[in-house]
Amino acid sequence: MKWLHLDLRAAHATLACLLLAACGSSESPSTSNSVPATTGSAPVTRYDLANGCYTLRTQDGMAFVAKTNSGYAMTADAADAEHFYMKPTALGEYLFCDRDGELLAADGTTLAPAADASSATNWIVNSPSNGTFTAAVESSGQFLDIDADGKLVLSDGGRTFGFEPTSNCTPYPELSDDVIGATYKGRGVNEPVVGFAEVHTHMAMGHEMSDGRNPVGPSAGGVLYGQMFNRFGVTHALENCEAYHGPQGTRDPEALILDMTPLTLHDTQGWPTFIDWPANQSQLHQAMYYKWVERAWKAGLRILVSEGTNIEALCDVAKTYMATVRPLDALGYECKDMELGIAQVKYLYQLQDYVDAQEGGPGKGWFRIVKDPTEARQVINDGKLAVVPGLEFSNLFHCTTQSVAGVTGEISGCTREDIDRELNEVWDLGVRELFPYHDVNSALGGTGIFDGLALNLVGFYGTGSFWETYDCPNGGEGDSYFYNAGAYMTTAIPGTGNDPLTQTVLSLTNGVLPAYPADRRQCNARGMTELGQYVVQQLMEKKFIIDIDHAELSIKQSMIDMAKAQNPPYPLISAHGGHGGISNAQAKEILELGGLIYPFKPNGKGHVEFMQKLKPLWDAARPGEPMALGYGMDANGIADRAGPRGAGSEPVRYPFTLFKGKDWGPQFNGIAPVTFELQTVPESGKTWNIDEVGTAHYGMVADYVEEIRLEGGREALDALYNSAEAYLQMWEQTVNR
Repeated sequence: MKWLHLDLRAAHATLACLLLAACGSSESPSTSNSVPATTGSAPVTRYDLANGCYTLRTQDGMAFVAKTNSGYAMTADAADAEHFYMKPTALGEYLFCDRDGELLAADGTTLAPAADASSATNWIVNSPSNGTFTAAVESSGQFLDIDADGKLVLSDGGRTFGFEPTSNCTPYPELSDDVIGATYKGRGVNEPVVGFAEVHTHMAMGHEMSDGRNPVGPSAGGVLYGQMFNRFGVTHALENCEAYHGPQGTRDPEALILDMTPLTLHDTQGWPTFIDWPANQSQLHQAMYYKWVERAWKAGLRILVSEGTNIEALCDVAKTYMATVRPLDALGYECKDMELGIAQVKYLYQLQDYVDAQEGGPGKGWFRIVKDPTEARQVINDGKLAVVPGLEFSNLFHCTTQSVAGVTGEISGCTREDIDRELNEVWDLGVRELFPYHDVNSALGGTGIFDGLALNLVGFYGTGSFWETYDCPNGGEGDSYFYNAGAYMTTAIPGTGNDPLTQTVLSLTNGVLPAYPADRRQCNARGMTELGQYVVQQLMEKKFIIDIDHAELSIKQSMIDMAKAQNPPYPLISAHGGHGGISNAQAKEILELGGLIYPFKPNGKGHVEFMQKLKPLWDAARPGEPMALGYGMDANGIADRAGPRGAGSEPVRYPFTLFKGKDWGPQFNGIAPVTFELQTVPESGKTWNIDEVGTAHYGMVADYVEEIRLEGGREALDALYNSAEAYLQMWEQTVNR
């Protein structure tokens, strides 16, 4: 193994070798980039054009736009008219894609075909009256017009046009969901929801947290490449990552830092070949492009919790490293937890509008951000996905803590007044689920230890102090634990003493390193502070959904005790399956409170094993109540996703059909079968088979459902499709107090 070259001279860039290692149309019957046939009726509003095939004509219908050698002009013969595929880029904005796959583009005051989307190809369409339309190009604001020679040009005034439905268009490039059949709707808002809940993921992480029109910068210091969406589609959201990861991935922070294998390369090309990414072990490439999430929704995903996330100290390290790769971009990147998390939530709202645009207008999309369980039930009853924004990071409400090696007085970054103000701000933004604790100690208390070295260094970098620890109760593992607590701590720094890593760590600590017992698991001695108690109490008063994971073992108990003291008791959720340590007794108490414990990024086999592990606790805490088990994939969380189930597992056979067969119980009666084909990119032939590649990206959640069926049959499917209803009941218990 070869360490980083010394050209990464900044101390915290070299330290990153250790630091980063700790991260862990809604009813289209076929593929969603197919071109609709002639409908026989012209569009009435500007939203009706979405993903349709049209000719462009004068308002009186006497002439049509045709493509010429020099651009575009009007012709009197409809047979010569150009056919335009109208790809929405935002609500009421479009790319005009002609049959050659080229885009209608502004070229000065004239129009010409262009190969790539830009502001010169983006048209803002308005409708002065039903069936009449104007189009202004974004780059100049000038309007589509016709000159005296019949040539299509731009002018300040423009004129109105009409659109005539036609067929035989060339669609704008986009990922297919490879689904045959429409997903189901509910049976009424007062009926139990049939569907599953994803309770821990990070959809808005990526190298840019906007649709691309007005860039705001990246998450995670710019190391995670790709976007959940871009207004110009997959060709821009998931294009070549070379600018971020270097030629053949030679500067990829994952190989250089996370895996510490600097000679490992990857093919940087994304769309359309996707040779080396996304992959289940690729932590720094986008895994939640919205079309992949759409496939999961069609499989029955009905609750999606998407959290804005960050580790501030880690982001600072990543930003400094990325400055060596993209110096003009990296220096201004935001790394403050609150600011970055809020930017990710705002990006979710942009996606909601974008999906609305794809589906024909405001409110018509399948991706709906919800702010209370009543709204969520209505959305799900309409057959759509209820999205719950959340936040997961250490410095919630800017509650940092700073000291020097634990000997100087602790300085808190927040006050109660700050907490009250910022709590109201994120509530007004629509955030409804929060982690009070994460991977680094804060002014609220201690993090649950699960890594014995790297996160301790992250914490030192962020707070000025190493962890103080105690021997975990009952050894921190064994029969009394549902999820192991603490870790075996590393006292010695790996290396000879002369290597760059050792030298950097010693220089940052002035040669002083903590000493920990080597033979027993250590838990974090920092408990819940007075500010931490205040925050948890305020979250309960405001009626947030509170995730207990990542908190230190004793803090978990403090949170449980506070929840039990509420009248009525306050439910808590464990979306990581108890991450940071949780005893069986604590797990049972969480279930008794009306809370939930869902597994952390499993494959289908791991999901069923978790179900069997949880079942005795569930039956003891909630006797007679049907079991519910969703999942927390942690996709885009700078962590691996599940690999294949392995040899001996019954394979997933493509295409597979959900909601049909002996394993699907009576709750699925009346739900039409939906067939999922092997995910394929026709432009390159790229495919993803879950038995071969595991959960390479989020579209494979549908395949994961089939894995669960193969591994656990009806019992496992019942628990999975109960999980959205269970989440809603927990949320109702949270707000109806």
